Amino acid sequence: MKTYTDFVFDIDGTMLDTERTGVLSLIQTIRELTGREVSYEEAYGFFGVPSARVSEMLGYADGARFGEVWEEHFQELMYLVKPFPGVVETLDALKERGVRLGLVTSRSQFELDYDPNLKQLLPRFDAVICSADSVRHKPFPDPMLAYFAKTGAEPGSTLYIGDTMHDYQCGHAAGCDFALADWKKRGMQGIAADYFFTDAEGLRSLIRFSRRCFSLP
Repeated sequence: MKTYTDFVFDIDGTMLDTERTGVLSLIQTIRELTGREVSYEEAYGFFGVPSARVSEMLGYADGARFGEVWEEHFQELMYLVKPFPGVVETLDALKERGVRLGLVTSRSQFELDYDPNLKQLLPRFDAVICSADSVRHKPFPDPMLAYFAKTGAEPGSTLYIGDTMHDYQCGHAAGCDFALADWKKRGMQGIAADYFFTDAEGLRSLIRFSRRCFSLP
């Protein structure tokens, strides 16, 4: 059985249920800045993509402004966000086994620092990679490569846990195995994940693939 020393997590849609907050705030942002009306499913297609890239994809020139407005609306809807069941318990169990825990996210450092839902989670992680830590972002492998450079972890002993095709492409291109968090039960969506789960029991089942990392900071 293959085992991993490093478990690296995405945040949105993987550890935190931010889908409604992220998608509804994006719909508001697009309406406010472009006058366009987009459906929930259309907006969901941008879920987990850095705001500057979304702005570019939508043809809105001022990526910084787009990100600011989206963040304002996101904060207004923050009350909808909550951790998925079993996340805290699984992180604690992995730490007890001596596994190195990482975060690779498209969020900015500001978005990490000012999210009250992350205050209890961030101290559990040994390394955090956010949007400022790589020139290119998901789906490129650069964020995961930045994690390897920061920790000395090996791709073959790293499992990346995410919820989107962009997460999978980032991890796969960097040489990692991938676990798909399908909390919303959308199916594999064409993602060739090595593992997948749809509930807390499935998430906890990944613990059996862990092994101690002897180079923890």
